[in-house]
Amino acid sequence: MKRILIAECKQEVSTFNPNGSDYEDFGVRFGNELIEYHRTVRNEIGGALSVLDKRSDVELVPTYSAFFITSGGTLKGSAWERIASEFLESIRNAASQGPLDGVYFCMHGAMASELELDPEGYLLQESRKILGEQIPIVLSLDLHGIPTDRMFAHSDAIVAYHTYPHVDFFQTGERAATLLLRILDDGVQPVTAKVSIPALVRGDELITKTGLFGKCIDQAKRIECSANGLSAGMFIGNPFTDVPELRTTSFVVMDGEETRAAASALEIAREFWEYHERMQVPLVSMDSMASRMMERDRTNRSGTVALVDAADATSSGASGDSNAILKSLLRVGYRGRTLLAIVDAPAVQAAFAAGVGATIRVSLGGTLDPMRFEPFEVIAKVRMLGDGTFRSESFGELWRSGLTAVLESGSYTIVASSRGVNLYDRSYYYANGQNPKAFDAVVVKSPHCQHHMYAAWCDEMILVDAPGSSSANLKSLGHTRCPRPIFPLDADVPFEPTVQIFRRDRRT
Repeated sequence: MKRILIAECKQEVSTFNPNGSDYEDFGVRFGNELIEYHRTVRNEIGGALSVLDKRSDVELVPTYSAFFITSGGTLKGSAWERIASEFLESIRNAASQGPLDGVYFCMHGAMASELELDPEGYLLQESRKILGEQIPIVLSLDLHGIPTDRMFAHSDAIVAYHTYPHVDFFQTGERAATLLLRILDDGVQPVTAKVSIPALVRGDELITKTGLFGKCIDQAKRIECSANGLSAGMFIGNPFTDVPELRTTSFVVMDGEETRAAASALEIAREFWEYHERMQVPLVSMDSMASRMMERDRTNRSGTVALVDAADATSSGASGDSNAILKSLLRVGYRGRTLLAIVDAPAVQAAFAAGVGATIRVSLGGTLDPMRFEPFEVIAKVRMLGDGTFRSESFGELWRSGLTAVLESGSYTIVASSRGVNLYDRSYYYANGQNPKAFDAVVVKSPHCQHHMYAAWCDEMILVDAPGSSSANLKSLGHTRCPRPIFPLDADVPFEPTVQIFRRDRRT
């Protein structure tokens, strides 16, 4: 029997969000709880299980999962210490129960804590001390991860998502488990080549199905599927996680072929650099957005407008308490039916205290990021109250927004939650009785959703240059830790590609 350990530690943060995330922002599961949950959702571990379950000679050793309920600010030191301690203790316990043959770690890659700016690298390094150097470790990461040298050095191979918006969680887990079994069954010897690229990118050209970034991913997929190819891809990083190794990275993992791995990683990197300047967002100013919406109002233009407020994207680590678009539309007197989401625990508490049907005077916004957002008072009717627990539209994951209230102020419907929740699909609106198609305008707090969710049917998509800790206006954020010079923070950034090689020889 091959005993394969499975563990997960997954979070994405914005270090520009002043509201630090905490232990309660994770769903934590131990042992078989990990397996039982992940068999119900189509994410990476679910994909890995679909491969491993087919093998009668594989014994699963589930250990620990800390999976973020939503992204947030820098993880507080006490929360990190607890999660790291629980993670590593679960690895020790598993190792003490008998020999292990392989390890699959599911992580994100854009985690950061007050005490450790490379949490994933730290956990890999400390796990190696427990498990030894001979046991193969395969690691899966989000392509918005920031793969550090420490992550590459302490894993045998890395597998990354190939899609954005992400629709291949399950397939990434399948690829990771298949690669781990190839190491165990066939004795493949992974060698990894990586190239660091001085660029931080955003925008529609990153949509892999239609954008220029997709050309690089297609190239990586061809390499991965070629003779002796094991894994290949690109990490564009999360530009809101300002850490020392933040950048874009191409990587290729081959079975023993160092020279070919290096040449292939360089090839992907050079193609990316050819397009990198086009991978930015043409943002519309707040005033222009408001003017365009008033023009639609005056001319009675039909159809729904998606007001994309990616600067307050909770899935990218932002606080979710922005009221900027709401205030801008109210200021100019926009009268169209408008749907928006906001994180505001005090407003929710007031709604629950008053009850459904009551009219309340309440401040909205600025409860978590008061430097960017000033509270704004509205008079609203409480239309609905809920516990905030629901399944995601995308992959069936269990999401929790805490106590949640639907408030109606004139033509504006505000879905207020007690805590941040992912908004990269429509689940939050649906769960609270709101159909975005029934509104003239809907605020979408995500840089990109799957095409059918908004873009396929909205009359217009306006990418708003709003304030926020996940703004695509990267120069507005104030990076201090990432390598410089780097595009687009600096002008005339040179790119002189070099290759780093990582290899773990377990034959000795």
